[in-house]
Amino acid sequence: MSTTTRSHKEVDGEKDAQKHREYMHALLGDLRALERMLAEGLFETGVRRIGAEQEMFLIDSTWGPARGALKMLELLKDEHYTTELGQFQLEANCDPQLFTGDGLSRMQAQLDDLVDRARKAASELAMNVVLMGILPTMRKADLGLDNMVPSPRYITLNKIVTDLRGGKFEFSIKGLDELIIDHDSVMLEACNSSFQIHLQVSPSEFARVYNIAQVLAGPIMAISSNSPLVFGRRLWAETRIALFRQAVDTRSHTHHIRETEARVSFGTRWVKESILEIYREDIARFRSLVASDLDEDPMAMLDRGELPLLKALRLHNGTIYRWNRACFGITEGKAHLRIENRVMPSGPSTLDEMANGALWFGLMAELAAREEDVTRRIDFDQAGANFYTAAREGLGAHFQWLDGKEISARDLILDRLLPVAEAGLQRQGVSPEDIHKYLSVVDARARTARTGARWLLSSWNSLRDRATPGERSNALVAATVQRQLTGRPVSEWERARLDEADVTRHNFLRVEQYMTTDLFTVHADDPVEIVANLMLWERIRHVPVEDKDHHLVGLITQRAVLRFLSSGRPTHRTPVSELMKTDLVTIGPETTTIDAVRLMRRYRYGCLPVIADGRLVGVVTESNFMDITSRLIEEQFAPDKDSDG
Repeated sequence: MSTTTRSHKEVDGEKDAQKHREYMHALLGDLRALERMLAEGLFETGVRRIGAEQEMFLIDSTWGPARGALKMLELLKDEHYTTELGQFQLEANCDPQLFTGDGLSRMQAQLDDLVDRARKAASELAMNVVLMGILPTMRKADLGLDNMVPSPRYITLNKIVTDLRGGKFEFSIKGLDELIIDHDSVMLEACNSSFQIHLQVSPSEFARVYNIAQVLAGPIMAISSNSPLVFGRRLWAETRIALFRQAVDTRSHTHHIRETEARVSFGTRWVKESILEIYREDIARFRSLVASDLDEDPMAMLDRGELPLLKALRLHNGTIYRWNRACFGITEGKAHLRIENRVMPSGPSTLDEMANGALWFGLMAELAAREEDVTRRIDFDQAGANFYTAAREGLGAHFQWLDGKEISARDLILDRLLPVAEAGLQRQGVSPEDIHKYLSVVDARARTARTGARWLLSSWNSLRDRATPGERSNALVAATVQRQLTGRPVSEWERARLDEADVTRHNFLRVEQYMTTDLFTVHADDPVEIVANLMLWERIRHVPVEDKDHHLVGLITQRAVLRFLSSGRPTHRTPVSELMKTDLVTIGPETTTIDAVRLMRRYRYGCLPVIADGRLVGVVTESNFMDITSRLIEEQFAPDKDSDG
């Protein structure tokens, strides 16, 4: 007689499957409860409230990401603060405000207080905070799972998304430069920080107002863009949009013909009648990623005259990342619906953020009051196209607007949207001082064309010939920190300067901070003739030899070429493979400068190829180290700027 022993893996798999079925049952139960609540009129109506969530980066003395979120929460001891995905991020939540009177300025006052308190707490931990959509000093090495907040939800989310993706995450974003990288987790999402705002709406108007938010996503994106740089690459004006979409994309790359939707999206259609359409579509399209032990029976609670929290539905909604998210909540014992605008990045300043919020709130209020059905005036796909165009091009975008009219983002905001927003704020009884304060910031930004993205790119490009990528990244973050302290809007910011970072020696700790990445390479079967010309044209002494997949196969030196030329052999008939050196010593981007110097001295090499993920990504040469040495000597022995002589 034989017995079959079931493995722990099989048993655990069945438990997980059963837990998933129970969660799906609860999710559908919540949806039925929500439908009943809508039918019975259990939602607050006739009230407009606004809210905001501020995400920020924690940085260290070298302007790079600092792993300190959990220590920050211990020190702050305030429920307004919470964690995000990365341990170098923090979120602060503002209290809801009535959308009238001084509600906007009250919100900014609390926002400034929350950010200031975070700064003070960070200072006690030898850190600082900065409001940026994407941190220019972020490195791929900062995005390992060891930097993920150790939350069961995040751990489960990463495991499931990774399994659904089949393991490796592939990212490809093309802008002025191009970024193509692989990663092994959802942690690239942690590159992003946003400023999210909420508007409470009544159930009867939800569909119409939500559609208005979709149409406004394009121009709001254009005027608020603040994330053009990732890993030293100039990509989209608001690269968060592309990066976030790919970071938590659960779709497999094995089926290219089948049409499927990403979990991060603009959406697929207009909403016709109610919020239920969004929740139903999300349940139908997207498998639940995380399950939880749920302890409420929503229908029984409604029978008792109580309001259910709809925990399962809200949990699922938290894993679907629409740029305009539909939200259910309970405030002061009353259920409400709100639209969460997730379009805008963090920064450049809290004043800029609140100005963006005022623009959106005013537009939403006025267009909702006019009771227009915008879906009759613009196609859904065109509204989505406007949004992605704005993410790529920022304020330089051109839209096909309502009724098929072609217009630039700048003219649309200045000539059409600002007057509508002003009318909406007036309609809500917002104080005239606040209306002028916030809309004038948007007006100045549009007229000067100086968004956060434009300021960052202008500063980056101005430093191109005077600094390494590491120095430029440091300067941008340091300058942002300093200018945020002034409270001035980005339209008044001067470009970043190198001396603002004031950490010259920190710019050369690792080879990735100064290595040459703009490489001239050849293949093994190329003629020596092309190598000789490359060295002459570009004044370089080392040329890497790689294959079609960018795997390093050799290195050819100026000495080898000169020796070959002196032999008199024909350069056009001799392949590079005959001259190249193949017994190479390579390093990774995170190799310390000290270790790189020791290797060069030990092996008497003039060049070290830099390899990441098996591919050639850069080189460091003797000339790099000579440049570093000269800069450090200048810093050490330069006359004191404050001295008289």
